Amino acid sequence: MNILHIDTNHELLIDQLNEAGFTNETDYTSSKEEIEKKIHQYDGMIIRSRFPIDEKFLRKATNLKFIGRVGAGLENIDAEVAKELGIKLFNAPEGNRNAVGEQALGMLLSLFNNLNRADREVRNGIWKREENRGLELEGKTVGIIGYGNMGKAFAKKLKGFDVEVVCYDIVGGVGDDNARQVGILEFKKNADIVSLHTPQTPETLEMVNMEFINSFQKPFWLINTARGKSVVTKDMVAALKSGKILGAGLDVLEYEKSSFENLFTGEMPDAFKYLIHASNVLLTPHIAGWTVESKEKLAQTIVDKIKENFS
Repeated sequence: MNILHIDTNHELLIDQLNEAGFTNETDYTSSKEEIEKKIHQYDGMIIRSRFPIDEKFLRKATNLKFIGRVGAGLENIDAEVAKELGIKLFNAPEGNRNAVGEQALGMLLSLFNNLNRADREVRNGIWKREENRGLELEGKTVGIIGYGNMGKAFAKKLKGFDVEVVCYDIVGGVGDDNARQVGILEFKKNADIVSLHTPQTPETLEMVNMEFINSFQKPFWLINTARGKSVVTKDMVAALKSGKILGAGLDVLEYEKSSFENLFTGEMPDAFKYLIHASNVLLTPHIAGWTVESKEKLAQTIVDKIKENFS
């Protein structure tokens, strides 16, 4: 089988596929249109997020048997058309779930203890102790929305803290020893912290809007290591200003390019201007799940799935 790799990944991916008898070719620079012209020559394709795989592209891929995405989500692939054409889709949420869980916990602890703000102040000769008095997780209720690979990993990290962990998911029966599954009304009544671990779907786009935020009984802290477009930024900013959202840890932003490799271009949105100056907001460039270890695990997961299905 001939496999085309259009994004760079850990070297083990190509090495192990070569050892398993697959033929591997790379093209990290051609445009989508150029690759579209030759995709019919390949049985498989490996991507991250360089460009979307839409219906037009898939219908040109007349011999394609699988697409492996070295990442957690599949929103950049037209999954319905792929299914219609019999093209298998492999992703790798197992590969970076631990990294995402650790980052979500790190962001939460940093927010609760003002670590980033205090660090900046001390570096500038400012020594404020009372103003940087923190909060403890003990006694808080952590609410996880989306209890799949990522949500479960975050809940596992919370196991050593004296917190109640609840989860909400559209799929029933996903709760476990680390999180109690509840209905949305109980979730919104009790959550002190809301952490998003949902894929990007029509149901989750703009899910966190003003109506959603105001339906919570208590002010809460927001962590988003999932997808930026799940949160309406201007509504979140309004809630930060009013105190309904106490603080936010955002690894992803509504303004990201679909490739996740760049932020917006052009004029900076007013809501983002607020975020970059807010002391109770922590921002990172879509790096939850982006560790040295996860790079290897993601590649290994894709290799294993390809070999399991096509060796």
